Amino acid sequence: MSGGVDSTVAAKILKDQGHEVVGVFLKFWHEDEQTKSANECCSPQSFLDAKRVCAKINIPLYTLNYNDIFKNEVVDYFLDSYNSNKTPSPCLICNKKVKLGQLINYAKNLGFDYVASGHYARLKSTNKTIKLITAKDIKKNQAYFLSLLTQEELPYLLFPLGNYTKNQVRQMAKKWQLDVTEKKESQEVCFIHSSTKEFLQKNLKLKSGLIKNLQSEILGQHQGLGLYTLGQRQGINIGGRGPYYVLKKDSLNNDLIVTNDKNDPALFSKTATIKNINWLSGHEPKLPLKCLARHRYQTKLERVCIVPIVIPAELKVATTASFNGIQKKNYKITFKNPVRAITPGQFIVLYKPCGILAKLKNNYEVVGAGEIEE
Repeated sequence: MSGGVDSTVAAKILKDQGHEVVGVFLKFWHEDEQTKSANECCSPQSFLDAKRVCAKINIPLYTLNYNDIFKNEVVDYFLDSYNSNKTPSPCLICNKKVKLGQLINYAKNLGFDYVASGHYARLKSTNKTIKLITAKDIKKNQAYFLSLLTQEELPYLLFPLGNYTKNQVRQMAKKWQLDVTEKKESQEVCFIHSSTKEFLQKNLKLKSGLIKNLQSEILGQHQGLGLYTLGQRQGINIGGRGPYYVLKKDSLNNDLIVTNDKNDPALFSKTATIKNINWLSGHEPKLPLKCLARHRYQTKLERVCIVPIVIPAELKVATTASFNGIQKKNYKITFKNPVRAITPGQFIVLYKPCGILAKLKNNYEVVGAGEIEE
């Protein structure tokens, strides 16, 4: 329970269905202890909102302190990624290791049957597995952010909002007089209250260097490679024939390579390598596999083919070891059409259609997800 409209309506739906529902408010790490700025997900106002709506729908509310695990699993991962010149995906990691993954274990130990959330996604039970399906609301669909979950976790989850649109959820909140109908949603990184740039400058040791174009002409100076991501336009701060877009981060020479052409061919690629892939069914499908993929949350589905990367015999044992249930094995993904700004650190999520009307009904099963290596 965050005090927002989604978790509130999800709880009310379950309550009306006859479930015994308990609300849980999670306290996460926040940026600045001195200024008392709170994580957007668990600010004092969010707690008051959650307390009010839980009283309204007549369910108890408990608070769990996840400060340390959130800092260790999400914030440190976020900073380490930027420090390695990668662009992290903190929401995927948070859902897997903290918000859902950690809470499922806690709830099971207390004897609860399920953990429910206000995520827009759907689950479908089969004889062998639980499938993760995209939500009815195409614009709000959040299955991408749940793609690191496994068969150990999916059977213990409920997503009551999967078959509703955001507008329908707001209308239900209004009908039930839940007083969170028009509450503003956070679209930024929840634990940052300054800008991401300021947060990174405060927490990373950054080294300035040169900004160059593909012809190695010096155009200006950057403030540290960790502040930039591929395809980025904002914050490059050089004049001339701009705007400029980040093409590459040359870590060896500490150079930022840019272009002033938004559609520069060098910004596009047809291939990517992903690692630590999570197959949601629990096992690797028959390869090569032709399916659909997103290389960032907001990008459209693209046709791809995925194959395993051939591993030298002497490295095979080490590179196929298991880590946290995710197989350590690299795969090559080939896109049918070139896509823009394939970025190390982001996740490529794989999908396949469910039924002949999949596109019309937004019925796509999440097959797997892996971190972009290069």
